Amino acid sequence: MAVLPFRPTPFFANKNRAFWNLQLAGWGGAFLLRAMSALANGQSWDLLAVILVTTITGFSISLILSVIYRQLINRRALVTWGVTGLVLFGAVIVHASIDAWVQGIYYAGIRETTFAQRFIGLSYIPLTLLGGWSALYYATNYFLTIEEQADRLERLEAQATSAQLAMLRYQLNPHFLFNTLNSISTLVLLKQTEPANAMLTRLSSFLRHTLVTQPGSQVTLAQEIETLKLYLGIERMRFEERLRTRFEVEDAACDARLPSMLLQPLVENAIKYAVSAQEEGAEIALTARVVGERVRITVEDSGPGVDGATDRDLLTSLENRPDEPISTGVGLANIRNRLMQAYGENHHFETRSEPGGGFSVLIEIPFEIERAESPEPSAQPAQLKPPAPEPVVPLQAGRPIGSNA
Repeated sequence: MAVLPFRPTPFFANKNRAFWNLQLAGWGGAFLLRAMSALANGQSWDLLAVILVTTITGFSISLILSVIYRQLINRRALVTWGVTGLVLFGAVIVHASIDAWVQGIYYAGIRETTFAQRFIGLSYIPLTLLGGWSALYYATNYFLTIEEQADRLERLEAQATSAQLAMLRYQLNPHFLFNTLNSISTLVLLKQTEPANAMLTRLSSFLRHTLVTQPGSQVTLAQEIETLKLYLGIERMRFEERLRTRFEVEDAACDARLPSMLLQPLVENAIKYAVSAQEEGAEIALTARVVGERVRITVEDSGPGVDGATDRDLLTSLENRPDEPISTGVGLANIRNRLMQAYGENHHFETRSEPGGGFSVLIEIPFEIERAESPEPSAQPAQLKPPAPEPVVPLQAGRPIGSNA
């Protein structure tokens, strides 16, 4: 899986342009500050030419420093800061020398000062300007480096989460196929070829429908229910009137987003441990409603339940019963892992079993709807239509800045 490209702060999207913008703004500001100070003190307008020359000198020296600093920034700290100090010291000497020479020409015949006096008196200006420039150069590039590392870490974490979600999703396909093909094999052994052929046809339609959705992606609750109905159509070929379903879904909840194929293992478990476990079959009910800023989904059945089982024991017994070799052990545990990957701690997953019978699973996740600016009109939630036997009750690290200087 390729790492997505780094997207820096918009101002630094083009580092070369950002460098020149900062250069012009910084040295232009320094020129204006010194010019305004000179004029405020009653200095002659001719002094602006001297200030301009010294500003251009500082601008040019900083370009040379950027080339040197670019070679030092990725070295060991001792080398970087040691050489930077020496280079900065030399740059200050050159800048102060040029300033002293220019001012010697400007003040010739006006005031008698030696070169050494002018050099010492003016050295604080290049020391301040070039020292501040150097600090800003390193600070900006270190900021961009940290930003790039944080961005890459965030993207790697997102890709790792996406990969794990895809892995969990891929677990469902062999889990479902194993049980469905086992049912088809049973029909073939019983020489019920027509139901077996019909189940294979519906299985093909179901797989074609589910493979359209990318692993790890999200769908609306309405789309998830449509997928469930395809699956229930396959199982109804096997259980006929023993399998009874009921959907109670609020209109607002139909637009809620959730990981694809999240509810199918719950219905599969209900069929396995409620419908097939009782001669009279069982009813499977799915309810969904919006509660505040969350959507609450419940899948329950009227099966025998699991008396006196704790939540952990219940998961273990449902996923790894020794007398049920068909179980592949990825149903409820898979859902819990997928919810953790998709929402972290911001979700609720609970299983309940009443002593008198019945088993239910409650899922509560943040209520999120599809963004209006989505370019795919097909991703809009499909309208929930009740099928004939299922009454529905209506209830949602790059190069340093200035590297091309």
